[in-house]
Amino acid sequence: MAQGASFVCSGCCCQQQPLLHHHLRRRERSSWLLLAPLLSPPVPVVTAPPCSLCPEGAHRFQWIRNLVPEFGISSSHVKVLSSPAEFYELLKVQIKAAKQRVVMASLYLGTGILEQELVYCLEETLEKSLQAKGSPDLRVSILLDYTRGSRGRKNSRTMLVPLLQRFPEQVRVSLFHTPNLRGLLRLLIPERFNETIGLQHIKVYLFDDNVILSGANLSDLYFTNRQDRYVLLRDSPEIADFFTELVDAIGDVSLQLQQDDTVQMMEGMVHPYQGDKVAYCEIANRRVMEVINSARTRQERLHAKTFHSSQPGSSLLSQQGSQAPGSLKPEPDTWIYPLIQMKPFGIQIDEMVTETLLTEAERDARIYLTTGYFNLTQAYMDLILGTRAEYRILLASPEVNGFFGAKGVAGAIPAAYVYIEHQFYSEVCCLQQQERVQLQEYSRAGWTFHAKGLWLYLAGSDLPCLTLIGSPNFGYRSVHRDLEAQVAIVTENKALQQQLHQEQEQLYLCSGVVSTSTFEQPSRYVKLWVKLVTPLIKNFF
Repeated sequence: MAQGASFVCSGCCCQQQPLLHHHLRRRERSSWLLLAPLLSPPVPVVTAPPCSLCPEGAHRFQWIRNLVPEFGISSSHVKVLSSPAEFYELLKVQIKAAKQRVVMASLYLGTGILEQELVYCLEETLEKSLQAKGSPDLRVSILLDYTRGSRGRKNSRTMLVPLLQRFPEQVRVSLFHTPNLRGLLRLLIPERFNETIGLQHIKVYLFDDNVILSGANLSDLYFTNRQDRYVLLRDSPEIADFFTELVDAIGDVSLQLQQDDTVQMMEGMVHPYQGDKVAYCEIANRRVMEVINSARTRQERLHAKTFHSSQPGSSLLSQQGSQAPGSLKPEPDTWIYPLIQMKPFGIQIDEMVTETLLTEAERDARIYLTTGYFNLTQAYMDLILGTRAEYRILLASPEVNGFFGAKGVAGAIPAAYVYIEHQFYSEVCCLQQQERVQLQEYSRAGWTFHAKGLWLYLAGSDLPCLTLIGSPNFGYRSVHRDLEAQVAIVTENKALQQQLHQEQEQLYLCSGVVSTSTFEQPSRYVKLWVKLVTPLIKNFF
């Protein structure tokens, strides 16, 4: 492993563990208040044992692998995309080229022309596989949210039923239904509003051994003028295997779409809203944690094997001399950590890692954090306001909020976000932290904003060494209600760091700094009823 100065520990990584444990204890003290809206006791939290060793030359974020598998890859396999059109074209190209598997997890699949074209691409690729000699190898697995995917007469389900009818042995469509929407609550809450209780929010798109991580859904806006983030991990079989297994695990505890547009659970599986809730959550926890822990064990063995084979007299070259020239993998300079958050199942790895990253950020480090929906948890706000790093927080101006111009109550949501933003900004000013914590609003005519994640710049560095990218928005919903996944990408490679830096700069280029005068604009006027209602409903959006 390359020993870039910015990644070498200043001592054993165990020095960070007391801080992690102290922070977890602090968070647990307030968890009763945070969990109250779920109206149910939480499933026991799964944590990892503390670090006991800090191998020589390990980068400073190596503690993350005590919680999740660590995938070492070459930075040449990572490509950062910048536009919705680029994302859409890549999806089509990857679907058409797939030979063994297509796995797509999203909130929903839209019903427009662009989405239909994706379905045609899947159909065409499946047909080619069917016509190939022998049994078809291609398998397609799609995971969506039940409530969002069932909204309206024409919906995600009706878009995908023809694929199930034509390729019943090759296609699987799973619809996750939150266990928290059940009984009288399920009967009384109308369509659209039932989506506030909990969702399948993971966005991962993989094709054979190529994986796209994003916050974008499979809908025309996300293919045209809704700005998000996207990263492609090429030729990464271990990472593709992990996310395939993760989607399979969630799929196994989800409703299965049938050829007649009905749904049913797999035989012997507890039903998410008709069966026993505790039993269902325990099964789901076990299935997901099996995926995480088995992958972690595999990667630890691979890491140990690589470490020993790289010792003098036992080089990889001598061990793999029988392989064809050019088949040796380059030495990893980039590490991928999948961070999973499924609080309904008692899994809160992403929350734990994110809070620890914020806690450990040193003085003069810079964190660029972005979210399309600025509604940070109290724990995240406390850390931002109470730690030493500089923060540049990018959020949506009301005009580029996804709910801007919506009908009914949803039309007031941008104003609620303005109110939450103003409250946070007032607290920053009250603590005289305006220089250290800066808010910036994304604004772009004809576009909406949905990008989320963070970039971490170590003190004295002009380039980021770590980014988080995926589905979480850093809000209450992401932490407590929905199923979320993102990856931490840690890299020593300057070219990849430059890619990530350019991505950050491109997003922040379309923004203006928030000041007191921002909230004096007529467009920022918040009605009294919105101010009164926001504290009561902010945990639902």
